[in-house]
Amino acid sequence: MVRIRFTDRVSTPGGNTMCVLRALLVLLLLLSSASSRPSDGLKTWSRFRKLPYPGDKAFLYDTFPEDFIWSVGTAAYQVEGAFEKDGKGLSIWDTFTRGGNRMVTGDVGSDSYHNIHADIQAIKQLKVSHYRFSLSWSRIFPNGTRGSYNHIGTNYYRALIRRLKEVHVQPVVTLYHWDLPDGLQNALGGWGNPDIVDIFRDYADFCFRTFGDDVKFWITIDNPFVVARHGYGTGLVAPGIKSDPDLPFRVGHNLLKAHAAAWHLYDRHYRPRQGGKLSMALASHWIKPSRSGLESLRECQCSLDHVLGWFARPLFTDGDYPPCMKARLGSRLPSFTQEEKEQVRGTADFFALSHGAALSFQLINDSLKFGQREDLDLRMLLYWVNAEYDQPPIFVVQSGWYVLGNTKTEDPKHMYYLKRFISGALKSIVIDEVNVIGYTAWSLIDGFEWHREYMIRQGLYYVDFKTSDMKREPKTSATFYKNVIQRNGFPELAENRPAHGVFPCDFAWGVSANSIQVESTPSQFSDPSVYLWNISNNGELTKLEGLIAPPLHRNTHCADYATIRQQVDEIRQVGVNHFHFSLNWSALVPTGDVSHPNSTLLGYYRCFSQQLLRFNVTPVVTLWHHTRQHSSLPAPLDTQNNWLNRETPQAFADYARLCYRELGEHVKMWITLNEPNDEMVSYQEGHQMLRAHALAWHAYDREFRHLQGGKVSLTLHMDWLEPAFSFSREDVEPAKRVLDFSVGWFAEPIFGSGDYPLGMRSWLRQLNSLAYKLPVFNEEDKVLVKGTYDFFAISHFSTDLVTHAKEDTYTYTAMLEIQHMIDTTWILSPRPVVPWGLRKALNWVKEHYRDVPIYVMANGVQEDPARFKDSLRVYYLYNYINEALKAYTLDGVNLKGYFAYALNDQRDPRFGLYGHVHEEVIIKASLFNYRNIIRYNGFPIEGAAPQQCPRRPQACPGCQVLVKSPVVGFLTLVGSAGLITLGFIIYYTTRRHKEYY
Repeated sequence: MVRIRFTDRVSTPGGNTMCVLRALLVLLLLLSSASSRPSDGLKTWSRFRKLPYPGDKAFLYDTFPEDFIWSVGTAAYQVEGAFEKDGKGLSIWDTFTRGGNRMVTGDVGSDSYHNIHADIQAIKQLKVSHYRFSLSWSRIFPNGTRGSYNHIGTNYYRALIRRLKEVHVQPVVTLYHWDLPDGLQNALGGWGNPDIVDIFRDYADFCFRTFGDDVKFWITIDNPFVVARHGYGTGLVAPGIKSDPDLPFRVGHNLLKAHAAAWHLYDRHYRPRQGGKLSMALASHWIKPSRSGLESLRECQCSLDHVLGWFARPLFTDGDYPPCMKARLGSRLPSFTQEEKEQVRGTADFFALSHGAALSFQLINDSLKFGQREDLDLRMLLYWVNAEYDQPPIFVVQSGWYVLGNTKTEDPKHMYYLKRFISGALKSIVIDEVNVIGYTAWSLIDGFEWHREYMIRQGLYYVDFKTSDMKREPKTSATFYKNVIQRNGFPELAENRPAHGVFPCDFAWGVSANSIQVESTPSQFSDPSVYLWNISNNGELTKLEGLIAPPLHRNTHCADYATIRQQVDEIRQVGVNHFHFSLNWSALVPTGDVSHPNSTLLGYYRCFSQQLLRFNVTPVVTLWHHTRQHSSLPAPLDTQNNWLNRETPQAFADYARLCYRELGEHVKMWITLNEPNDEMVSYQEGHQMLRAHALAWHAYDREFRHLQGGKVSLTLHMDWLEPAFSFSREDVEPAKRVLDFSVGWFAEPIFGSGDYPLGMRSWLRQLNSLAYKLPVFNEEDKVLVKGTYDFFAISHFSTDLVTHAKEDTYTYTAMLEIQHMIDTTWILSPRPVVPWGLRKALNWVKEHYRDVPIYVMANGVQEDPARFKDSLRVYYLYNYINEALKAYTLDGVNLKGYFAYALNDQRDPRFGLYGHVHEEVIIKASLFNYRNIIRYNGFPIEGAAPQQCPRRPQACPGCQVLVKSPVVGFLTLVGSAGLITLGFIIYYTTRRHKEYY
């Protein structure tokens, strides 16, 4: 309803008319914006496609409204047990679980009938404000009608409600959650018979009168889609009927009429005194288009109409079924009379929405997806409901996930799905302005999971079904949910806010590339043709066919390599002062004999380094870059056990000496090994790599450092490992263990004790397996390896979660007894984007190896190479660098430099700041953003005085010839015909640049 208050009067002639016209205009605007039309939900998909990426996908730190309802729920048949106790009659589930080949029943469930105290304790521990539970119809009316009233069963619910009130928890009561009295099924055919409408109305009347003074939220019927389609269509759930394909639609018709009858009864006779609200719990999946185009969107809309709209449209729109259903089902779908439409329309005080495992991915088959893709996006579903049904208040009355039946109190999967759904609801409120009034985690305790029986568990509390008292224990998901409730969401902490400040003046800003483009033959003087110039007085060159200039007898110069100029020019445009690239050992010393190197390639690397220095870019050179595809060792070593060959470390040291000698004049920062700590590298190979690094470091330290003044270290791959349960010590230890095995494996011998981490050794010792035998350092090797560093360099890209709890759906590493997983709220591309992981990694290095200088030698993200406005990389670089700034300014980490990875997509596909289309170079948006961060040396406080840093020396003016246009030369020949002027071009291939902001 739209209300307009007329307060704006115009004090001019005709002012009253102006007032009316203005009011009418406001009314029209409000009506056009506030009143949704049927199928307005169709705009949902296009709306979310237009939201800024990846900012909209980032986790939102904020809180829910102060009056937000935090709830948890159960269903009677799943948890109560006592199926024949104290006069209770049989329900259709009591009968259904005894039919066919079924061997498992819910006769005992979680035995909540005898465990009110334990359930209340669990509810109290969670700090929820509301508890949703259902009444067992056959416990109150054993045969389904008032004449069979059972006062003992009724008193059980009175006691439950009284105990809830004592702990200040409000009940949310469901009248019917799938467990129809079996007598009604046998006598009438259950929900297939229209007579059940009045019977349900009478049952509701008794419940309103008996419990209504203490109940402010009522759910008439839970998930009518499952009741109709799977109870009376597929036979998957009770009563298991599957004989008539049209019966589900008649059942759905009766469910709607029964709900409407109960609503009108409450509205007329109970609401004035009790002041409660009533609705029907409607469940739905979410669906995304499999193809672009309006037709796929319409199929998505139709899919939702067949599941959610089947019941929601009659209640919230016009009292009738969705046009899509009517068009596709025709006469199979019952019709409402006009009177019935009026009776059904508007009979919901709020939109009660169920979402999660009970429906999505389990009870929606392909026939209702219409060729589209199912998805678990609660936020988009909430937006669709809001748009489609005219902005109703939405109470999420069921939401959650499940774990396998053998899972006990550690349920990381359930916990992170809860986080995903709750954060989706928060974004829906804060960003999408959807009126979500409450959230119900499902379920309170483990129980009988309908057609899945006890194969899965959905409870926040673990129930030990083997104990006589059905002992309840809180799971990690319960602890998580409790924490969310206590904080009323996810309030922003100081550590979540962007930092402001700058890095030191001598900070190394760099860009990394695994390799550079190498030109084996100089291209500068590649055209031997001879040209006539200006013979027509038009300034043009005319090529003389058949005439070739004699070969140039000159030594190769650095200026001859066009590719060097092009690459250095691209590096300069980034604005960095360092560039990190790798040499190719196997190409530089193909025979393995350093006395016969590839002098041409060596000269090229020398020229490349010189050219970088001319433009004030410091070369950072890696001697050996580890890849899984090939060893990159010279062929003789590669064929002789590569790193397992005990001669390889010495050969590497000799190769390092060659590079130091030939390139050391220009290179002052060396990386011996890049990312040798790969999980595919054996411990024996790693041992020899450590020796190789140490020998190369000592070679520089003893023979070259005093002359060249450079620094040497190695780069370790260091993605962060976060405990999946940060509040559980049982997960903190596995995270430490993985870091020992992934980083400490190489770091501790070099930066620490000279030996492998103690935790690593003791863990492998207890495994007592030859497959995991860790080599032993003799005293000589300890002395050799320990202290062989000048800085600590890491490459960091992402973060994983680690837990000791084993779930089959995630990667489990048996040797370490850990499971890797991800937080489902993280941005993925394809690895998780978790900026704070870099800060934690840097602090780990600081805590373990004191004040060691640290360089982030590679940090980047994969993104579609066709996306030149690479918004994900812009977001990634900004936030990761900001976390690095926090580590430097707030944590005191001795951070010396940061290198973005990578320069271009040609050499490092999907990671580049430059893209390429044919011969055109594309400057991506991320390059401009990174350059801007470098320009300001971080993130200075707005309005603060600029950082005063000494100016770097300017590039030599003479070098500018290398970046100018092609040079034209002239040669005058004297012959019998007089003077002839010939022209020749010294030219190179220039690549066009296109810029994206």
